[in-house]
Amino acid sequence: MGGISLATLRERWSLFVGAGLSTALGVALVHSSLLLLITAASAAPPADASGVAATTHAASTIVAVTVLAVTVAFAAFLAFFIIGTTFAFTVDQRSRDIALLRLMGAERRQVRRLLVGESVVLGVVASVVGMPLGAALMAIHARVLEALRFVPPGFTGQGQGWIVGVDLGVGIGLAVSGVLLAARRASGIPPLAALRDGEAAVTVMTRTRWFLAALFVAAAVVLLVLVPVTGAAGGQALAMNVSIVAAIGLTAAAPVLVPVFAGLLPGRAGGIAGLLAGASLSDNVRRSASTAAPLVILVGILVGQSVSLVSFGAAGAAQERRDTVADLVVESPVLSAAEQRRLRQVAGVVSVSTEVTVPAEITTGEGEMAFTEVGTLRVIEPDDYAIAHPSRPALGELSETSAAAGPASIGLSAGDRVGVRWGETTLPPLEIIARMPETLAPGATLLVAADAIPAEAMSGATAVSFVSVDSPAEMGPVADALAAFGSVSDVEAWSQRAATTGVRTAESILLVVLGLGVLYSIIGVINSIVIAAGARRREFAVARATGLTRAQVVRTTMLESASVTTAGLLLGLLAAAGTVVATAILTSSVTGSATLVVPGALIATTVVGAYVVTGATTAVTTMRATATPPVMQLRSRE
Repeated sequence: MGGISLATLRERWSLFVGAGLSTALGVALVHSSLLLLITAASAAPPADASGVAATTHAASTIVAVTVLAVTVAFAAFLAFFIIGTTFAFTVDQRSRDIALLRLMGAERRQVRRLLVGESVVLGVVASVVGMPLGAALMAIHARVLEALRFVPPGFTGQGQGWIVGVDLGVGIGLAVSGVLLAARRASGIPPLAALRDGEAAVTVMTRTRWFLAALFVAAAVVLLVLVPVTGAAGGQALAMNVSIVAAIGLTAAAPVLVPVFAGLLPGRAGGIAGLLAGASLSDNVRRSASTAAPLVILVGILVGQSVSLVSFGAAGAAQERRDTVADLVVESPVLSAAEQRRLRQVAGVVSVSTEVTVPAEITTGEGEMAFTEVGTLRVIEPDDYAIAHPSRPALGELSETSAAAGPASIGLSAGDRVGVRWGETTLPPLEIIARMPETLAPGATLLVAADAIPAEAMSGATAVSFVSVDSPAEMGPVADALAAFGSVSDVEAWSQRAATTGVRTAESILLVVLGLGVLYSIIGVINSIVIAAGARRREFAVARATGLTRAQVVRTTMLESASVTTAGLLLGLLAAAGTVVATAILTSSVTGSATLVVPGALIATTVVGAYVVTGATTAVTTMRATATPPVMQLRSRE
């Protein structure tokens, strides 16, 4: 079977270009991300760094490693998805060839070996292409991470000899795993039935597809139900995953769902082209589903994640504003005691609550159950904090030996003890005496009294002072006087900036994910259209021989493309709707009012871009497929 696999790849290479590109890109991304991840994780802080500087370095390293880990995982997922879709479609186009092998005595396991052999060869070739591509991509990848401030200036990945073996393993692994389901289905094609025309020979919606569709749709519903009961942090993660899970389920059911949208075609109003397009769409559902599937994944992830992220930021800003009683906010370096006194003595100032946020290594649990993470401390004056945030629990008993669990803490409750350290500096164990309510706004891990933190731990940090003014008429003069201490803004503007800063990391991670999603979706859509056009040359020739003009054939395929694109977009929006609903539920349960912000420009760009890509690809491939006179095409072997 090895010789047949090689011969098939040589003869029908155009069927495997999309899968090969997806695999090579997956290898390149894993190559780049893995080397950058290891370099970032092993980077040590400067030798002369203070304990605080070392802790800050550790915090930034965790963010960089998280971004790179997400890149690796998402690249592998998308590559597997596109490769699996491509091989499934390829097997469908080769059903006659497989049937002939079965008639000549080939057993099911031999057919599976044939397809797996093709995938192994494809994986090796893609790995060879992906290695130098990954090396070149690593430099670009590092500059993107630097621009997004995930890594320090001048950061570069370090090459490793063992990465060659990893690249080969990734390439072959992606290709083989992507073909397994297609190989299993191909081995079950009845030889005589597969020689018939149309899709009657092959059951497109197999029991496996029905199971996967039901499983993922049910999982999306379960996630939706769990969103309001898992808190702010857990709810956000679940809400953002609803659209991903739903998109996978709808993609599995695409052969059933996509033909439903055949009714959206112009029908009689579209003339013979519209009628033929509708009939073709209903007849070859696998082709339609293969084209729509990448669009479902793209739109589901793009719209769902974008709406949730922007909405959580807006809800967090509104919640922070409601919980803060102040008129002005002063952002400055950490003020000395004398400067604090002068700030409070400014004419018209009623109250001041100064808060400083610093990174720290926080340890929870004891013995073998001890867990250390890099979190944040919010240093406060308890009495002043109660005035600025009256809706939150009072912290009058906060002292040098106690702390309050902040909104970003997980699993801490009153009575627990935690350790805090910076480098070689370690605080005595702090007892948790209260827990702050969860919020959608950025929050600290712990709230501690100013007396508990050494002055050097706050060196270089930014102090945020919430100032209440005696009367609105004094706002201007007071703001002018406070400008001597730092930058001054009203509390509304500050809360918006704070919320934006809190989601900046998530936005940057999402940017990387969406960039990968768009790239893989374009490859998947174009590949499906190219394969379909190549397999339909004889169909086009028959249509022209029976009286259709070349323009009518092109118009027919364009109408098909528009209908399939519409189906993919609508199914993707349906998947995204799960996250939109989850976002509304979570923001309502946490803040008391539902918040939804829909990025209309992004959605419009996605819709227009999808039609442009599918329409242009369909037009070009159909024109090329109909370039040969129909009589010559009908006489040819294909």
